Amino acid sequence: MDLEKFMLELEKKHPGEVEYLQAVREVLESIEEVYNENPHFESARIIERLVEPDRILMFKVPWTDDNGQVHVNLGYRVQFNNAIGPYKGGLRFHPSVNLSILKFLGFEQIFKNSLTTLPMGGAKGGSDFDAKGKSNAEIMRFCQAFMLELWKIIGPETDVPAGDIGVGGREIGFLYGMYKKLARENTGVLTGKGLNWGGSLVRPEATGFGAVYFASEMLKTKGVDFKGKIVALSGFGNVAWGAVTKATELGAKVVTISGPDGYVYDPDGISGDKINYLLELRASNQDIVKPYTYEFPNAQFFQGKRPWEVKCDIALPCATQNELDKEDAIRLVNNGVICVVEGANMPSTPEAVQVFHDRKILFAPGKAAYAGGVATSGLEMSQNSMKLCWPRKQIMADIHKQCVCNGKEDDGYINYVKGANVAGFLKVANAMLDQGVI
Repeated sequence: MDLEKFMLELEKKHPGEVEYLQAVREVLESIEEVYNENPHFESARIIERLVEPDRILMFKVPWTDDNGQVHVNLGYRVQFNNAIGPYKGGLRFHPSVNLSILKFLGFEQIFKNSLTTLPMGGAKGGSDFDAKGKSNAEIMRFCQAFMLELWKIIGPETDVPAGDIGVGGREIGFLYGMYKKLARENTGVLTGKGLNWGGSLVRPEATGFGAVYFASEMLKTKGVDFKGKIVALSGFGNVAWGAVTKATELGAKVVTISGPDGYVYDPDGISGDKINYLLELRASNQDIVKPYTYEFPNAQFFQGKRPWEVKCDIALPCATQNELDKEDAIRLVNNGVICVVEGANMPSTPEAVQVFHDRKILFAPGKAAYAGGVATSGLEMSQNSMKLCWPRKQIMADIHKQCVCNGKEDDGYINYVKGANVAGFLKVANAMLDQGVI
């Protein structure tokens, strides 16, 4: 495989899809060696087949607000690859959603799901709908209108969406209610459901807990743990809440959260009632973190800034893609960070990742460390069909082991990006080979 030639051709086919092309390049750079060592991958054109979605559904979503005004949003479902199981991936409702972002997320999901060892393919979907300032009734009507199109291509053995940014338990409930009405059946077609109608006991906290469990495994390789460590964290949604909760439980002090408006620094640490307040912030639909300082006056708010300027031992980017750049990475390293673990999809730019690798900092990509949520979703699918149960920490430990096995370099440094990409790719590629050219 000539990587640069391949990427040039891909850019011609998909011009302007920056996030998608970035995700593809990162994976191909990691797997280039193992791919070239296996000529049967080349003869079967595995890469050419893997980087293109199986199909994309794009549709309009007309809905009516509480004043009777009609609005029209765009809806998407990108079904990327189902070589190892039904399509699986979240739905994101946010104004930033476009096809490039969903293709990047769907492509990443292939490898994330593969690493869990559960039978799940990769997909992603969503809409540019903005829930900010919307009433519950408006969100319900939007979700119902969205499902009017989506239901045609999903099913418990076909494609099982879940939540993501802007899609929590409330939205999953509205979506499932409409699906059930249209399909006239109760099935495990969506994950992230309420506990009283088929949900998983640990799903709300699973992704954040999983990132911290993964970080714990990484720290063990250096003979240390979370106890007494200072943690800087971005975001303030479900993932951040779970990460704050578990890191605090393990003896760390989490000192930051962030939102689109800036970041909060709390020198006393975010614990106890402060963790519960994060849920109130998210439920407000305002997408801002400044109100935290009204409730807890010792905290400071830094408008328009990111938390990576705060001195910390461990950094957990848990917000959104490309939120941590090269300058942020240099600042973190110079301030003594020992471990950076992604709790979101591709939150670090390639230049930032290179800084961490050059300085031999423990760094884990989201497709490995962020897999706790989808692992729980996969087990919720099994729970819905009464097949198996899950020892909650074991999957993250197993993913860590796969990354170490495939990412350990000659000098002993563990390149978790390479390890995750190679392990995820090999499982999917071999499944594609077994199933022929389809």
